[in-house]
Amino acid sequence: MKILVCLSIVPDTTAKISFTDGDTKLNKTGVQFIAGPYDDYALSRAVDLKEQLGGTVTVLNVGDADGEPIIRKALAVGADDAIRVNAEPRDAYFVAEQIAAIAQRESYDLILMGRESIDFNGGQVHGIVGEMLGLPSYSPVMKLEITGNTAQLTREIEGGKEMLEAPLPLVLGCQEPIAEWKIPNMRGIMTARTKPLNVVEPTGQDSLTQATRFELPPAKGAVKMIPAAEAETLITLLRTEAKVL
Repeated sequence: MKILVCLSIVPDTTAKISFTDGDTKLNKTGVQFIAGPYDDYALSRAVDLKEQLGGTVTVLNVGDADGEPIIRKALAVGADDAIRVNAEPRDAYFVAEQIAAIAQRESYDLILMGRESIDFNGGQVHGIVGEMLGLPSYSPVMKLEITGNTAQLTREIEGGKEMLEAPLPLVLGCQEPIAEWKIPNMRGIMTARTKPLNVVEPTGQDSLTQATRFELPPAKGAVKMIPAAEAETLITLLRTEAKVL
């Protein structure tokens, strides 16, 4: 089985975010970057499936060379090789186009990624990749088992869960509890240094969207504590000050 895991590299959730170039670009100075947490779930399940069924796991990232230490960490977790598309991940369509171009050449049985990246939270890439490749795409997948050429999936839907079966190949957006995050051991870290990390140039067209301005959410205001017995006061404030009623 050939599995492709698409890895996003995003700011750590504790990072202090600011913008530059007239608030059109993220200021990366002093920002700690990590693998997308949902992508970590996808990678962990891919490694589990490889150990269970045999095969290979390839990690793919669209990004610059600064992300290579994070890609190496994915190799240390258990991926066999990696591909880095040497381009800024401009928007979901551009990223999906790079993934699809590589997947068309390699014919993977499974393409796994997180349900969304935690920087833009668009949740679009898996669906666009599926459309470009003419493959079914499901998200968010909470459980994944493979029997022969068939995948048994559990995904979250509004108000419950949906269990379904689908033939391979598939494109899946993953979330917890599909697997437990893996921590690389010393042996994995050492072997990751010699695993292939291939750098390729981007293909296709430029991004279809452009950020005109980013802004931080407004600072939180003072909190007003209303005694439980004064429900009418709370309702009045919600109407007149918060304006949410």
